[in-house]
Amino acid sequence: MKAAILFLSLFLFTSIQDKPSKQTKRDFKKLEWILSKWERTNVQPGTTAFESWQKSSKYVYTGMGVTLKGSDTTFVEKLRIEIKGDAIYYVADVKQNAAPTYFKMTKISESGFVSENPDHDFPKMISYELEGNNLTAVISDGGDQKMGFLFVKGK
Repeated sequence: MKAAILFLSLFLFTSIQDKPSKQTKRDFKKLEWILSKWERTNVQPGTTAFESWQKSSKYVYTGMGVTLKGSDTTFVEKLRIEIKGDAIYYVADVKQNAAPTYFKMTKISESGFVSENPDHDFPKMISYELEGNNLTAVISDGGDQKMGFLFVKGK
């Protein structure tokens, strides 16, 4: 009987811990603006690039980043924004890494977010900022080393 009570208590505690708070759900909803196709504007001549995002489930948005040189695909990145426990993560999955890399969102607004993983080599920080139909994504080491990606909302 004690074992059954202990198991039930542990199960209930774990179930409660895995559910996002109302604030986390509200913050996740603030990110709906990303659900679109975004065409990158600061690329080399002869290159095209885009990110495309869609809602996969209640707490997961999936994205894909693709770069093309002519008709050849030169880079593909699988992306996710998801609630895990009571936190929101930006998840990047690239061929060069053995496993997806999780960046915890540390700032969320109606027009952007900042996500961080101080243990990752580069980037350690990823931020997105929306202004009208323009989107700026920046990857950085949290300091001076950074790369910016400019996008316009697709039609």
